[in-house]
Amino acid sequence: MSTLLLKNLNTLITCDDADQILHNIDVYCEDGWIRAMGEHLPRTADTVIDGAHYWCYPGLVNTHHHLYQTFSRNLPQVQNMELFDWLTTLYEIWKNLDSEVIRLSSLTGMGELLKHGCTTCFDHHYVFPAGAGDLLGTQFAAAEELGIRMFASRGSMDLSRKDGGLPPDSVVQTVDEIMRDSVRVIEAYHDSRPGSMRQVALAPCSPFSVSPELLRQSAILARQYGVRLHTHLCETRDEERYMLTHHGVRPLEFMSSLGWTGPDVWFAHGIHFNDEELRELARTGTGVAHCPISNMKLASGVARVPEMLALGVPVGLAVDGSASNDGSSLIEELRVAYLLYRLHASKAAPSGYQVLKMATRGSARLLGRDDIGQLAAGKCADLFLVDSRRLELVGGEYSPADVLATVGLRGPVDCTVVQGRIVVRDGRLVTVDEAAVAEEARRCCRAYLEKK
Repeated sequence: MSTLLLKNLNTLITCDDADQILHNIDVYCEDGWIRAMGEHLPRTADTVIDGAHYWCYPGLVNTHHHLYQTFSRNLPQVQNMELFDWLTTLYEIWKNLDSEVIRLSSLTGMGELLKHGCTTCFDHHYVFPAGAGDLLGTQFAAAEELGIRMFASRGSMDLSRKDGGLPPDSVVQTVDEIMRDSVRVIEAYHDSRPGSMRQVALAPCSPFSVSPELLRQSAILARQYGVRLHTHLCETRDEERYMLTHHGVRPLEFMSSLGWTGPDVWFAHGIHFNDEELRELARTGTGVAHCPISNMKLASGVARVPEMLALGVPVGLAVDGSASNDGSSLIEELRVAYLLYRLHASKAAPSGYQVLKMATRGSARLLGRDDIGQLAAGKCADLFLVDSRRLELVGGEYSPADVLATVGLRGPVDCTVVQGRIVVRDGRLVTVDEAAVAEEARRCCRAYLEKK
């Protein structure tokens, strides 16, 4: 049995049902689970952390990423492009993905997430070049090496340029190939037990890259196996025009007709829903992964998050792919989301704490998890610590629940714990040699980008 004790925490932001904020509190964990919380717990443990100067938060939960894009960020040739042109250009790079690129981009992206307080990563991987190997197995191995909780997706595309889609022929597959491999991935990797460190969703890329049949079969298979469904939706006006031209309906109506609404479904971006569609999302419990930085970088628009929250639409936070964000910090996403809606919605904007809850409880809900996203007895010991004595936090200590969104956090967190295991200490990864990973990843990235 492994045990962890956080003693005399200065402030504990629980994000629990009662929104408790506790002071001078101990947290005792056994085998990855929080077993007790209280003042002066009479406990000893294998590892003891003196929390006198720490603010403690639930681990952040990222609900949409493309880890492979870490090796194609900040490229000058795609600056100032919008989504369709951006995708068409980058597919010429992404078609060269292999298992080594996936391994090292996953270590890089998830390592960055961990350093910024994220303890669960959902990755939307949908580019499977022929002969590239078991890319999702490679991702899970990288997650295990780092110690992060991983939720992968068997993404897919079956429409190439010759079919009216955007990707080249070399990265699309037939519906039958996709369904066979989806079964393999679910049976090999999906673990539905509480505290699971690895889960799988089915995630066709987007309605302009896949056929109606692929969407229909994916929904049937996902429900047969009890896994969740995810895709991009209502991200741009170009997508909306594409759907009206090719299918005669708006994107949500199209997806709904194929079984793609319900509490087991969440969409990335969700920027261009109209009033009626927002009500339909709320009625069906269909969720939205909000990606504010990516939405701004690609000039896609501003999602109607205040209206979603008011209606009860499930909303989580996400960094999106590093090629449309250029980073993997969910804490940065917190602050940007907060400021964006102060600008666009004024008094209707969510508070700093409400944005934090979006990135914890809200995100956990999108992934169908009630064992993460909050700190309470019986929940997973996923958390991070911030030293309240930091110079950049002076004067910001009067509301630790809001500070990550209002003041923000420059640099990594002080400590990250996943399933009771310390994976970041003093702002550095402890499960891998961070410098060695960075150097190996840099060499791999260079070689990958030089391929034709």
